[in-house]
Amino acid sequence: MRRLNPSFALAILAAAGLAGCATSSLDMAPDSPDRPWQPQTDSTGAIVPGPANSASPVASTASAPSAASAASAAAAASTASVNPSTSARNYQLPANPALATVPPPAALEQAHAYDLPELIDLAESANPLTRIAWNDARNVALAAGIAKSAYLPQLSVAAMGQYLGLHDSSTSAFGDSSASATGHGTTSVVALQWLLFDFGGRAARVEAASQASVMANIAFTAVHQQVIFDVSVAFYAYQATRARIVTTQQGLDNAEAILAAAQSRYKHGIGTVIEVAQANQNRAQARLALVQAQGAESNSYLALVAAMGISPLSKPRIAEMPTHTLPAMTNDSIERIVSSAIARRPDVLSAYASERVNLAKVKAAESDFMPKVFVSATGAYNTGSSSISAVPAIGQQLPTVNLSGGRYGGSVIVGVTIPLYDGGLRSAVLAQARNDADSASTRLTRSREEAVRQIVTAQNTLQTSLAAQAASKELLAAAQTTYNAAFDAYRQGVGSVTDALLAQNQLLAAKNADADSYSSALSAAAALALATGSVESIPMRDNW
Repeated sequence: MRRLNPSFALAILAAAGLAGCATSSLDMAPDSPDRPWQPQTDSTGAIVPGPANSASPVASTASAPSAASAASAAAAASTASVNPSTSARNYQLPANPALATVPPPAALEQAHAYDLPELIDLAESANPLTRIAWNDARNVALAAGIAKSAYLPQLSVAAMGQYLGLHDSSTSAFGDSSASATGHGTTSVVALQWLLFDFGGRAARVEAASQASVMANIAFTAVHQQVIFDVSVAFYAYQATRARIVTTQQGLDNAEAILAAAQSRYKHGIGTVIEVAQANQNRAQARLALVQAQGAESNSYLALVAAMGISPLSKPRIAEMPTHTLPAMTNDSIERIVSSAIARRPDVLSAYASERVNLAKVKAAESDFMPKVFVSATGAYNTGSSSISAVPAIGQQLPTVNLSGGRYGGSVIVGVTIPLYDGGLRSAVLAQARNDADSASTRLTRSREEAVRQIVTAQNTLQTSLAAQAASKELLAAAQTTYNAAFDAYRQGVGSVTDALLAQNQLLAAKNADADSYSSALSAAAALALATGSVESIPMRDNW
């Protein structure tokens, strides 16, 4: 049997060891699907890559357990699998000290009350979404510059060094002899490559990259529009909850007035205990409504801060919203509104740019079927030296021979490359580009239709909100008159407490409806402004 070469056996063992290294990384994953992962940590407590710690619910008490203890452990494990609550599991991840610090809140003027335009300015500068969109736009612009660089030649420099060593010993009938030779040198090369003509391939790629930059810039503007809309709507909602606190406080004052009247009537013998109890119940309900309104105000304040994108620990003072004169219902046709707005919506503009990107990619894919004209030039300089010596067997040393020299060289090549066969690669790429172009055209049509739907919906919502605001004002006036009459009648002893309480609750509901409908009308106006791509028409000041 042929003996195995030791080098070959060593190579097999090394290959087997390397193959095992890949699967050995499984110990970095959790041990079991029903057990928590126990990560390894460094000296600071931060999670580091490495084998996971065991999270077995049954701890081993001895290195070599007896049969009885093994049976007990198996029973405990079986019980733990049936009743997971009996096993001690830790689902809490270790804290990373580097993440234990809270970013400081934005620097704000504590004595200044910020109005809506100031809040929007703060949001546009502090919101992370605007900075991310800005960086994305800059990266895509750099990609357009990379595409334009294909028009310029490529110049490179290379330097190489070599060393040669040789020693030879031989034995013959004439005796023993030996010879040695060494050589070293350097080679320096300057190379130039320049694509002169490619039937529009580079122009198409530059066009695609430029249109992609337009898309990124549109997306950047769209992020700003969305931030302005989100802050505006959150501001209106916060102001509505503020108004609810005022109305619920007024409702509590009215409830206490009714209670005082009921107690007075009872004190003078013309009222009953039931009337006093009903008035007390009504006051308790009014207090609960005030507490709920205060809670809603706190939540809406946090929602406004979140819409701005600043730290939740920031506590800007919010100015009171000036009274806006809501617009009258417009008589413009929806067709006119759509036709004047659809061409400036970010999604439609972006879809149009995407269509142009994909059409340019089709041209680039078509150019790959055409020849390309190029020029290539190189310049090289070689240096080298060698030393040769020979020692005969009798011990007499021959003289050492040293050789050195240098050589210049260069070439200029102008050529044409013609693609002949690539296994259908270019055809497949062209088919994909055409499919993408067709999808982009379809998305443009779809975005236009969706834009029309959103504009029509926003217009209808605004009209409904304006009508609701007008109706709520009429309701508020009627409810106020009813309450005044019912309360005066009850206080004079000619009305019932039931009528007074009902009128008071209806007045509170009417005031809340008025505040909510006013905020809804402002939000609907902001939604229409966003849908038409003209956020500058969002109501912000009292001159709107």
